[in-house]
Parts: sequence; C-alpha cells; structure tokens
Amino acid sequence: MSADNAPASQTLIDTLRRTAAKHPHKLAIRQGTQAWTYAEFFERCLKVAGGLQQLGIVSGDRVAILARNSHAFAASRYAVAALGAVLVPVNFMLNPQEAAYILNHSGARLLLVGNGEAAKAEALAPLCPGIEQMVWLGSEDGVPTPPAMLPFSGLAESPRCDAFEGLDTSAPAQIIYTSGTESAPKGAVLSHAAILWQYGSCLVDAEIAEGDTHLHSMPLYHCAQLDCFLGPSIQVGGCNVITDDPTPENLLRLLEAERITAFFAPPTVWIALLNSPLFEQTDLSSLCKGYYGASIMPVEIMKKIQRLIPQIRLWNLYGQTEIAPLATILKPEDQLRKPGSCGKPVLHVQTRVVDSAGADVAVGEVGEVVHRSPQLLTEYYNDPERTAQAFAGGWFHSGDLATVDDEGYITIVDRKKDMIKTGGENVSGREVEEALYQFAGVAEAAVIGLPHPHWVEAVTAVLVLQPDAAADESALIEHCRARLAGFKVPKKVIFVEQLPRNPSGKILKRDLRETYGSAFL
Repeated sequence: MSADNAPASQTLIDTLRRTAAKHPHKLAIRQGTQAWTYAEFFERCLKVAGGLQQLGIVSGDRVAILARNSHAFAASRYAVAALGAVLVPVNFMLNPQEAAYILNHSGARLLLVGNGEAAKAEALAPLCPGIEQMVWLGSEDGVPTPPAMLPFSGLAESPRCDAFEGLDTSAPAQIIYTSGTESAPKGAVLSHAAILWQYGSCLVDAEIAEGDTHLHSMPLYHCAQLDCFLGPSIQVGGCNVITDDPTPENLLRLLEAERITAFFAPPTVWIALLNSPLFEQTDLSSLCKGYYGASIMPVEIMKKIQRLIPQIRLWNLYGQTEIAPLATILKPEDQLRKPGSCGKPVLHVQTRVVDSAGADVAVGEVGEVVHRSPQLLTEYYNDPERTAQAFAGGWFHSGDLATVDDEGYITIVDRKKDMIKTGGENVSGREVEEALYQFAGVAEAAVIGLPHPHWVEAVTAVLVLQPDAAADESALIEHCRARLAGFKVPKKVIFVEQLPRNPSGKILKRDLRETYGSAFL
C-alpha cells in the first residue's frame, strides 16, 4: 500500500490505534500487577517497534517469539505488526531441534524469548545461525536478562515508531507452523487482511463484544487464543486478562477475582475445572460466555457445565491454522439440539463437504471439509508443492472428514489420518469417546486404532478416571457394547493417570499410538 492509500489502511496496528483513540483510558491488558490502558498499550507497542527498528528490523523481516503468555507477548505482537515485519510464534513445548527447524525454515532474524525458555534459547543459538539477536521478554517483570540477550524493557524505552501508515494489508503478518504428524511442519503465511477478515467472523458469530472481560490462558503462540479472542477483543475495546498458568486452581481464582465474562478453553480444561475441589467454592456468576474448541465437548460434560453455571452460553469453534483459524461455529441455542456438531460456516467462510471427485456428499455421508474464504492463508512458506495440493480444484482442503445433516450442520468425524480402519470398517474415535463419557467415573477418554494381527487396527480406549472412581475393563466394554455397533466397541481399555496433550489442550493421539503401538502384537 502506498502512502497515497494511507486513508484506506487496515492492518493489525490500525485496529489497536483506533481502539486507543476511542477508549484511551479503558483497561486493555492486565497480567498480575502489570496493567495498561489502551492508550498506554498503544504507546508501549510503538516504542517496542522503535526498539526493533533500531536493531535493524524492517518490513518483511521475520521475528520469532518463543514464550509463554505475557503482557510482553501481546505488546510484541503489535510492535512487529507496526513495522510490517512478520511474527513467527514458536511452540514452547518443542525440543531445540524442532524449534530450530521453524527458525531456520522461516528465516527469522530475531528471537524474542520469554521466562522459562532461556535454556532452550541457549541450545538454539548454535543451531540457528540466521538468528542475529535474542531479546529477553522477562526483563519486563524484572527477571535478570541472560548473557548475550538484550532486555525487552530497553526496547520499550526507545523512541516510538510512527512509520506504519504505508503498510500493505495483503502483506504477511505472521507465519504459523502447523503441528501435524508429517516429517516437517508447514508454515502457514497469513496476511493482515486474512486475519482481519477472520476477526469480523469472530465479532459476529462468536459475539466478541466491547463489554467483555476475557481470560486468555491458552497459549498465545497458537492462533486460536491469539486471533479468535485477544485480537478481536482488542479491535472492539474489550478488557483482557492474561495468564501463563492454566492450572484449574489459578484459572478458577482469576475467573472469580477478575469477574471474567468470557473464557475459551478446550474440553479437557473445562473438565479439569469441573473436577477441581475448588470449583464449588468459586463465584462464577460473571461468566456468561464460554467457548471451546480443539475437540468436541462430551454431551455429559456440556450438560454439567450448563447445570452448574446456569447463566453461561456456550460456543463450539472449529477451524485450523490455515483459515486464521475460525471456519465454523455451533452457537449456544444449538449445543444440545446438535450435540457433537461444529455448526455452520461463519460470516466470511464458505464450507462444503465433498467426495473424492469434489462433489457435495449426500446427507449423512462422510466427505472432506473444504473452504473458500478471504481468511485463508496466502501460501505455505517456501513450499509451492504443498500449497498447490492444499488448493487443488480451487478449494482449500482441510484434511478433516465430516458429515452434513439435512439442516446444513457439519459434524467432524475425524482427521483423515485418525480414522480407525478395523476389519474393513471405518470407526470414528469421537463416537466411541462420546459413549465412554456416559460411564460414571470417566474423566477423560481418547480412542485410537492400534496395529492388530487380525483386525489390522483395533479400537482401543485410553482413559483417565475421576479421583476415587473405580472401573474395570470388562465393565467399560459392556457399557460400550450396549450403545455401539460391535465393530466400534473397544478391544482393549488402558487406564492412565493423564493423557498427553499440547499446550492448547488437544490430546496427542499420535503419542498414544506410539506408546501403546505393540499392545496387540
């Protein structure tokens, strides 16, 4: 966008500028004792941008961030955008070799490092020769800056950068690397325009509003928390409380103390809150909007939430990184009417479920979810082959399998790679999990397919029981047999203390398949 087009400017930093002008004295960000009004937050972001500029960062440069949630993370996000640079969030759960792949593949010049990640950053240094400098975000909290890093607090004292009016809305704002089972993750390039189109969908369909007070506890490196909640909330002037401690005890404390009105978490976290001994002692009367995603909310858990928090309205958000990330939504009025569904496409998304020839499937038939939308990624970074594959036939192919009912509601059956193929039949693990959650004492369930000499894959349930609950394998198998076709019934039940999951709360079924892969062999 040239300077002549500045009146039409619409980038991420513009959204913050407009909100700061409209609500200068309203609380924008709070973490612990650190709080910024919108005017203060905007000023801080521009000063950090000025500091990055002094380090030589210019439009188009990639700036990576390896950090847990913090107010400094939020400021960095908008500071990078103000320069026209490209943010590359890195999953802090990755090992150094995995993180190094992202830094090297993206060509990042600068790495912002958060509290708790100093050792990993030190291990990354010799693996990533392209990283010219590391900046220690923890200095914002007074944590001493490790050797060879610059303090973030110093950047925030720099002269402010105001040279953002010529930014191009179609330019990349971030590259987010997908966490699949493939040998190398893909870098989804998302433009300012794609992200802002997605914000519009969130504001309309998820009802993100100026009067909300959000608690942001899921990792900001993931676009769900960053771009479905923090970004849209800032765009309309909501209040935002950030925490890096997603334990049930801390979340319940903050929900009450901060009078939180809107909260997003995967079902696993909602389940943990309900099971906490502190739940019944916590005043949740302010909580009126509840959001979940990453997996389907078990019906029994949904009913329990609505019984114990009667004023709450629930939304199920479905999507993926490549669509910035919201694609469909199941609204509050449909939660019990359409249990297990991910709803209908949001405002700026067109979604179909198609067969292998690209034709719409019939009602009840399984097909692949495909999208068209201005929210979609521009490309997979430096990967034209996989970009072309994803957009084959003029639609973006999600890799998710789903059905559509006679009202147009979509239900995700499974990822293509997660569908269990047992004895020539296809089994959705989610359907079996739903049956298991109806068994008293089951806290969490994950159903996977494991290699089997006869069935090829055997349906296997991995369960976490509620505290003091007792159950045996035979009772659970009979429970499922009474509710499911015979070929869907688990051949084995494995009891564990906890299920592996990523920081977003999604259960890592690939880890379970690796751990128990020889159970039938």
